[in-house]
Amino acid sequence: MVLTEDRIREALAAVTDPSQNRNVIELGLVTSIKISDSNVGIIMEVPAHRGPALEPIRKRVEEAVLAMDGVTSATVIMTAHEGSDTAAPGATGGPAASDEAPTEKVLESKVKRFVAVASGKGGVGKSTPAVNLAVAMRLEGWRVGLLDADVYGPSQPRMLGVSGKPPAVGGEMVAPLENYGIKLMSMGLLVPDDVAMIWRGPMVQSALTQMLNSVAWGELDVIVIDLPPGTGDIQISLAQQVNLSGAVIVSTPQDIALLDVIKAITMFDKANVDVLGMIQNMAVWQCPDCGRTDHIFGEGGASKEAEKRGIELLGEIPLCLSIRSGADAGVPVVINEPESHHAQVYRSMARRLLDKIKIDDGAGE
Repeated sequence: MVLTEDRIREALAAVTDPSQNRNVIELGLVTSIKISDSNVGIIMEVPAHRGPALEPIRKRVEEAVLAMDGVTSATVIMTAHEGSDTAAPGATGGPAASDEAPTEKVLESKVKRFVAVASGKGGVGKSTPAVNLAVAMRLEGWRVGLLDADVYGPSQPRMLGVSGKPPAVGGEMVAPLENYGIKLMSMGLLVPDDVAMIWRGPMVQSALTQMLNSVAWGELDVIVIDLPPGTGDIQISLAQQVNLSGAVIVSTPQDIALLDVIKAITMFDKANVDVLGMIQNMAVWQCPDCGRTDHIFGEGGASKEAEKRGIELLGEIPLCLSIRSGADAGVPVVINEPESHHAQVYRSMARRLLDKIKIDDGAGE
């Protein structure tokens, strides 16, 4: 039987949204169907605030198409128009938030500072410094939140050892989950672990806005934001939505990573965000048996770039089994091995960062 758009729409009429008791075709969620031989591509345009709630339906649409005779692959992408409504993550209706709401409402919840942890490219281990810095700041007596803004690859729930759905509070708000005194919000808490976030830019930006604007953070001295890797519109939009106290850039020593560090520095410069310092991650590996050291990713690249640009090198983190295993187990090294050299480096970096962003408000006292 020939594969046609009409046949696909007939198959998708069996996929319903339980909250509205209507199928995705009736709801007008399927806005584009492309057929290339036995491959099918579908675009679902959804209300931005319902992105996480509709992710299981996106997956069912994909499964329904794959079950059709003559289909060998199916890709279903969710998107939303810029400016579509941005209600809370758990909301099913209600008025849309304004474009200016994110910064204003977060400030109303008495969050005093925001520090972004960024990388010019993926694979440099950015999220591990982010969680350890957040916990180290808490150990200095500050009230700390952690926003996992890496929507496509959220790892902070695992690294912080939290799981479960954030509970709804006060109508359209949700409460962050907490461990080690850190309040966490992440897309990893809103969708199942095995679901790939096949979202376009507007959906991602809306999700980030919601995680800032519709979360009951409470009174915090600082939120550490684990940014997605790269220098795209998501990073720029987030820098514009909150009044960042500054950014920390994570890199490995290798030359190819440093090329992207330069792009990240340029991006923050254009967004008028101070670069508070750089962290050289995976700086060296030491054999636990013989003590021999090897610079697997090169030597001193990030430190030289920091010196060249007048940016403080906050610290160097080695390749270390305990750091990796602690992250996998949900126990950051500053908690798991508080007296270790690695933990002390993170504590030192956190203190230096706090000195840079300190204002006379009693934080940490």
